[in-house]
Amino acid sequence: MSENDITEEFDGQMEEDLMEEDLLDAETEMDMESPEIPEQDELTEEEQLREDLANEKDKFLRLFAEFENFKRRTSKERMDMFKTAGQEIITSLLPVLDDFDRALKELAKSEDKEMFKGVELIRVKLRETLKSKGLEEVEVKAGDSFDAEVHDAITQIPAPSKKLKGKIVDVIERGFKLGELVIRHPKVVVGK
Repeated sequence: MSENDITEEFDGQMEEDLMEEDLLDAETEMDMESPEIPEQDELTEEEQLREDLANEKDKFLRLFAEFENFKRRTSKERMDMFKTAGQEIITSLLPVLDDFDRALKELAKSEDKEMFKGVELIRVKLRETLKSKGLEEVEVKAGDSFDAEVHDAITQIPAPSKKLKGKIVDVIERGFKLGELVIRHPKVVVGK
């Protein structure tokens, strides 16, 4: 046999093998496409629809609950934002309140009572306006127990009496809170 004959015979054999494989593939596909006979264990169409409906109801209820939680959470965040919306402005006005207090102390020493009343009226008006926006003073006085969560200790001095040991001796700067949030801690001196 010549080389060409061998090549032709080999090519012919390959074509036959490929055709047999194609026939087998086609038969397999036909077997797969043919409808299977439903078994008795499978769900009926009505049962399948009921199961699908139950699944969809469950998805709906979960989605509804998730949406309700989202609404509640955003509503709470919005309320918190409104409560503290003016926090930055109010915080920047606190030194003005301190200046009014210092001015009143100095004016009390002078003879001009009318000026004292005028400055006091302005101070009261400013305090009431800030109070209407939610500003409250943190109540601190000498003799109160020191609480690091609320108070800001500037320094410690020897306690004038044994009762004031570990307690507040003097209040240097008043503290304020906006709602429940402390925006400026009171600065105090603590006895040691």
